[in-house]
Amino acid sequence: MKKIGFLSFGHWSNHPQYETRTAGDTLLQSIELAVAAEELGLDGAYFRVHHFARQLASPFPLLAAIGAKTNNIEIGTGVIDMRYENPMYMVEDAGAADLIAGGRLQLGISRGSPEQVIEGWRYFGYEPEAGQTDAEMGREKALQFLDKLSGVGFAKPNPNPMFPNPPGLLRLEPHSPGLRERIWWGAASNATAVWAAEQGMNLQSSTLKFDESGEPFHIQQAKQIRLYKEAWKKAGHEREPRVSVSRSIFALVNDQDRYYFGQQGRSADSFGYIEADTRAVFGKSYAAEPDQLIKELEKDEAIREADTLLLTIPNTLGVEYNVHVLEAILEHVAPGMGWR
Repeated sequence: MKKIGFLSFGHWSNHPQYETRTAGDTLLQSIELAVAAEELGLDGAYFRVHHFARQLASPFPLLAAIGAKTNNIEIGTGVIDMRYENPMYMVEDAGAADLIAGGRLQLGISRGSPEQVIEGWRYFGYEPEAGQTDAEMGREKALQFLDKLSGVGFAKPNPNPMFPNPPGLLRLEPHSPGLRERIWWGAASNATAVWAAEQGMNLQSSTLKFDESGEPFHIQQAKQIRLYKEAWKKAGHEREPRVSVSRSIFALVNDQDRYYFGQQGRSADSFGYIEADTRAVFGKSYAAEPDQLIKELEKDEAIREADTLLLTIPNTLGVEYNVHVLEAILEHVAPGMGWR
């Protein structure tokens, strides 16, 4: 058994072939798609977070809206760039959204990826300390966020408050019990996957990873996951960790599918640089008739290692078509893979 969710980048553009021509289109259709995905029996609705781009950015209003419209589906991010965040305010936002959703948030956070503007976090008022890199700043903020999610009081109360205080030091409110265990770290390297395990975070690994061996993407990713699991066990955490991978997977069951994605079935891993000195490997897309698709997916070692699979979707093609894409995987692929 495997949990299956969708991952939306939330693109929009005033393009004649797009169903999402405005930010409002994307936000409202994201809610509609999450509701439809729950009705299909999908396990998760996840959303990317990118700043300075015509894509979804501040996630908590959207997550709260979906939480109010759904009952069972997990609601998450993949990932929130902590370099841009105020950890204190984020604890309050996350707590409120999780309570609205009844404890269904699964928040993916990370140091972030290359952005649309140079050092965009500076425009948000954040700057690394002397001798600190922006990645270190992101990880430090992540630890602050995790610490305050615990719900332990830390702030000295005013002796003459506007409202009566409970005894002792005060914590951030609203507090959502259990949310601390539903935080995921988006790791691009083996080292940060191990670090995430040590901090008690679940692991999100996407279709991009630092190239650390020159091997095919799924093999490098599977090794990363195994290192994470070993580090988790060594750290002595009591609960079982969760691991997700994301993939672009399309079952070609009609002519429209073949028109949109028929050529992607010939794709392969690619290697390149995401920053000046950072070589990465990008995972291929999968697109084929269901029987062939199952044969190809059976070879993917990282999918076997993960308990959760996030399917990247073409959100610009609209809710109806994306429901079809997800339904085709659940009906024609998941049973053959033993996921359902």
